[in-house]
Amino acid sequence: MLYSFLHMSSTTASKTATKSVVDEMFKVGAHYGFIKSRRHPTVKPFIFGTKNTVEIFNLEVTEAQLAKAEAFIQEIAGKGKQVLFASGKSEIKNPLQHGAEACNMPFVAGRWIGGTFTNFEAIRRRADKLTDLISQKEKGELNKYTKKERLLIDRDITKLQTLFGGLVSMKSLPGALFVVDAKKEHIAVAEANQAGIPVVALCGSDNDISVVKYPVIANDSSVDSMTYFINRISHAVKTAPKASEPVVDSK
Repeated sequence: MLYSFLHMSSTTASKTATKSVVDEMFKVGAHYGFIKSRRHPTVKPFIFGTKNTVEIFNLEVTEAQLAKAEAFIQEIAGKGKQVLFASGKSEIKNPLQHGAEACNMPFVAGRWIGGTFTNFEAIRRRADKLTDLISQKEKGELNKYTKKERLLIDRDITKLQTLFGGLVSMKSLPGALFVVDAKKEHIAVAEANQAGIPVVALCGSDNDISVVKYPVIANDSSVDSMTYFINRISHAVKTAPKASEPVVDSK
């Protein structure tokens, strides 16, 4: 019944074009928003209807937004720029990290560290310190310290790994930021906007999408839904067409 409800206004051509992606999103519950009282005004045009007090997204619109976001991500990745994956939601820490690592991109799977963009040099120094300590440990260069000193260094490595481990590969500001739940990650979004970094975000019905350049309006609280969109963005990076190699004149 609900599936029919979501598709009752679709044209035959539209169904043919979007059926596969819409079906995928429907299966992971991407169509569910929150109750009306939690809705942000900017999301109102994207609400298809209500089911048992829960607002329902128009997944065909979501599919179009996703396609636009993926095209942008592919453009960025195709230019050799990085996409930073970020979310502080503990329930998707592993899917987010896996999605970022699968396409060799940096990530923040946990609390956003203020200044990651606006004070990047300081963040970079912390990531470099982590890299240096790990290198010293692997080479046995820490053996010169006492057992107590090595224990303190190990604790420092663990702390740095938690905070900056996903940023080690980010040597400069990224070409784009991808976040799950722009409302929760409002500091990251604000920093990106301040730094002129375009934001792609999975946005639930309580998000202010006016601060996001490429919003994808869908369920941002279900693990299945969030993981689906993380994997879609990761795949977009991996399948981005690379810039053509310069042609060498053999003459």
